[in-house]
Amino acid sequence: MLLGLVTLLQDSLLLPKADTVAAAASGAAAADQQIKLLDLLMKGGVLMIPLGILSVIAVFAFVERYLTISKAGKLEDNFMPMIRDHISNGNISAARSLSKNTNSPIARMIDKGIQRIGKPIDSIEKSMENVGKLEIYKMEKNLVILSIIAGIAPMFGFLGTIAGMIQTFFNISITSDITLGTIAGGIYVKMITSATGLIIGLVAYIGYSFLNAQIDKTINKMEGASAEFIDILQEPPTR
Repeated sequence: MLLGLVTLLQDSLLLPKADTVAAAASGAAAADQQIKLLDLLMKGGVLMIPLGILSVIAVFAFVERYLTISKAGKLEDNFMPMIRDHISNGNISAARSLSKNTNSPIARMIDKGIQRIGKPIDSIEKSMENVGKLEIYKMEKNLVILSIIAGIAPMFGFLGTIAGMIQTFFNISITSDITLGTIAGGIYVKMITSATGLIIGLVAYIGYSFLNAQIDKTINKMEGASAEFIDILQEPPTR
């Protein structure tokens, strides 16, 4: 009986060790089966090429528009006070020179208003509004590229997945020796294009929305400067 207890105790101490060794071996095997990101992308097929091109175009369009819009929204804090001083003192040429030498949509809009000084206020406002529309168009130029990529990138991804699934099920139909592992392996590879397309589309949409928000901020600044300029023209001149 004592011998039986000793044997049972030895078995209870050895079994966890065996389980630990088996778990470690299983973990090592799983680690060996992990796929690197680049290898995973390479398995996506031919449609990964247009998806890669779309991602490059999206990054380029975002950076180019971001730099342009950021530059358009910058204006010296003392610009409008200096315009006010020049116009109030009757020094129209100095105000015109300041606006022409300032590279900003707001300055170009104010410059158009200065050129129309002496005409009715409605005419001045209309001229400034037209210049403002042209400046907004310049800021929004090529922004549609991000919108298009946000829409078509997921479609390319789904197209790759559908084409891959058709090929997978065709192979299943003509092959008698098929396993669940083979099916799962073929399906997960074909889902790579869908995941890639969704990621590219999501990033492009976020970039598009962000740039639109920056344009709205610049438009608000332009509207504020326009209203301030009209107020300056309606102030009585200083003697």
